[in-house]
Amino acid sequence: MIALQYPHRFNAGSVSLAALGNNAANSHVAPVLCLHGWLDNAASFEPLAQQLPDIPLLALEFPGHGHSGHRSSDAHYYFFDWLQDLVALCRQQQWQQLTIIGHSMGAMVATALAAAFPELVGRLVLIDSLGFVTDDAGNAAKQLRDGINSRLKAPSRTPYYASVADAAAARQKQSDFSLTEAMLLAERGTITAAPGMSTTEQGVSWRADMRLRHSSVYRFSAEQAKALLTAVDCPVLGIVATDSAFAAKTTQFAPCYKQLQQIAVTGGHHCHMTQAAVVAQHIQRFLTT
Repeated sequence: MIALQYPHRFNAGSVSLAALGNNAANSHVAPVLCLHGWLDNAASFEPLAQQLPDIPLLALEFPGHGHSGHRSSDAHYYFFDWLQDLVALCRQQQWQQLTIIGHSMGAMVATALAAAFPELVGRLVLIDSLGFVTDDAGNAAKQLRDGINSRLKAPSRTPYYASVADAAAARQKQSDFSLTEAMLLAERGTITAAPGMSTTEQGVSWRADMRLRHSSVYRFSAEQAKALLTAVDCPVLGIVATDSAFAAKTTQFAPCYKQLQQIAVTGGHHCHMTQAAVVAQHIQRFLTT
């Protein structure tokens, strides 16, 4: 049975935000907010939700992802804009001291939110993402040039697939999970081609905004990243996947957190999907301690 079966829609700010919640999230208590990774969607938390049926989970989709709206044609996808989307939503819903479960990019956004708006975040669960993506400050000019050049290129042609299963297979080849997990993302994240489109555009395509693939125009320096991390006062559970490329980066940032409990689990970057039962046990223990 699908756990995240209740759709939600929020109009906070300029972009409509979609989310999926479980049965417990329909109560009047503030939800446990789940934030997905880059080019994922709310369905990435389905395996975890099946293991945590009594926790009010609400898996939000960032602009440009899943069923959320896309930014306007004159806008771009800046990291700090994710933060503004969350602050606007929390203020609209009068949420404070939230528990947030974030994976990858979602974990980075949640961390920045806890640093800058501590009144909104009570606890953090960071799945295979401690710290931020950083670069040497000396590379700032190159990063800026590459980012703007990527925006000025002719738009990439949206790929179409004969079926949702084909889209899932293509995604699975680029990921660290099985076709089962890829199907969860594809069933939520694809859309059927509109009637009347050319024969080369029949089938299904991914809903995600292609502009998400543009290169960033800036990166945090290590010093900036550490300054944000030291501003996080709330308790943090860091779940690190042993077979992920992110594991090697944890030693740089882990000492910056004031209250960090770090756990290693077997698996790759999407361990919350492939090792959901184990990850859920650690989360349950953290939330009840």
